[in-house]
Amino acid sequence: MALQPNVALGTSATSYPSSHDRIINITATPYFIDNEFRYSSTENLIDVHDPATNNLVTRVPQMAKVELEEAVSSAQEAFPRWRQLSPIARQQFMFRYVHLIRENWDRIAAVITLEQGKTLADARGDVLRGLQVAEAACAGPEYMKGEVLEVAKDMETRTYREPLGVVGVICPFNFPAMIPLWCLPIAVITGNTVVLKPSERAPGAAMILAELAEKAGFPKGVINVVHGSHDTVNYLLDAPEVKAISFVGSNEAGEYIFTKGSANGKRVQANLGAKNHAVIMPDCDKEQTLAAIMAAAFGAAGQRCMALSVVLFVGETKEWLPELVEKVKALRVNGGFEPDADLGPVVTPESKTRIEGLVASAKDEGADIILDGRGYKPQNYPNGNWVGPTIISNATTSMQCYQEEIFGPVLVCLIVDSLEAGIDIINQNPYGNGTAIFTSSGVTAERFRKNVEAGQIGVNVPIPVPLPMFSFTGNKRSVAGGGANTFYGRPGVNFYTQLKTVTLKWAGQARETSKADLAIPNHS
Repeated sequence: MALQPNVALGTSATSYPSSHDRIINITATPYFIDNEFRYSSTENLIDVHDPATNNLVTRVPQMAKVELEEAVSSAQEAFPRWRQLSPIARQQFMFRYVHLIRENWDRIAAVITLEQGKTLADARGDVLRGLQVAEAACAGPEYMKGEVLEVAKDMETRTYREPLGVVGVICPFNFPAMIPLWCLPIAVITGNTVVLKPSERAPGAAMILAELAEKAGFPKGVINVVHGSHDTVNYLLDAPEVKAISFVGSNEAGEYIFTKGSANGKRVQANLGAKNHAVIMPDCDKEQTLAAIMAAAFGAAGQRCMALSVVLFVGETKEWLPELVEKVKALRVNGGFEPDADLGPVVTPESKTRIEGLVASAKDEGADIILDGRGYKPQNYPNGNWVGPTIISNATTSMQCYQEEIFGPVLVCLIVDSLEAGIDIINQNPYGNGTAIFTSSGVTAERFRKNVEAGQIGVNVPIPVPLPMFSFTGNKRSVAGGGANTFYGRPGVNFYTQLKTVTLKWAGQARETSKADLAIPNHS
């Protein structure tokens, strides 16, 4: 497509999708550079479908190299002016940005439902968890404060936090608003400029966020959005102007991005796959626990890196499985715009096929499929990517359904004899995003907390993702390189800034002698 002036998005704060009806006039998704939308010149387009119907929604360009170069150049040119602004000046842009996101909350959620398949309520939650990070980023001046210490007579050392430059953000399909907002606000409030690549499966939320950045007054080049798949990712990894990369997604992609980005001298933070467990103790509140398991396992159709995908029933709690099945049967699977929907479809036909294959493998390996969601179709949406809630019991840790991240509405259940046996299973698993225990005993909860190796622990909380005043803290193979995860919060600020120390002693200050001392100073 040729470059076109005055390109605009087809939605507004008061006009946005509200149904899964077929779209008659399909337009390509533009990219965003220098505070304007442009259509790519490429003929290589990626189709985006509504997961509830598989109707075409938009087409995403695999952008030409020259267009990617323009986006990075725009960010590079904007960086010197943006970094020179004080944190208080940058804070004013963030205040306006937060207001506009809140004003367009329903609009962003509706686009997520159309492109990604979440229920509208869950899509609003997606926006909220990103909005909270943007709100916390308004405290940028507090985050950017340095330290000072008089280290010797007439000498002091000061610390400064300075931005890195251009940073790249590579986002997944499952949180089209939250993940961009985990990164954008922290990166720009600290003085960096950004080139963001949304998932080619769900680009719409990022485009709205770009539009709102322009309306908030961010200067040209501070925030840019590019599109594509592997070629675009490789360009960002190779571009010398890009100093850091933030990524959320699969292990295969994330380990590649970490390895290549690091080899090219970039900072890389990458949140990868997971296999999150919950231990159910006999002394827990049974009804609250079963409700929590349902929500954490089947919300967002299980397409969360913090989804509860494995439950370890301790002792007599295994008798609760039939009751759990009956409760889960009552969940309503439907198009995300339908008001009664509890969960929607999975994102693509390929995802559906992969999930159903893992369920089939469990049966082949000797597990019991006590609730089978394969073959489910809502009456009004027979062509969608549907997998109903599925529960697998009598599984073992050697089965494929346990070893792989299913990323669908499938709960794998194991029976263990004790808390210690459950902790051993969790610690032997290579992933370490999150885990939970359900108990009424503080002693039991503390024993679990001290001995379990996952990075985020919930006590009677099934998805223990910290709010933005803390930081995401997955570990083990859930983080590329095995290091600590650093998304949002003060660790996020540390990732996007370079620490500089300055030690000062002014000429002319009082001194006892002018004789040069060649020994290492003792700072007395």
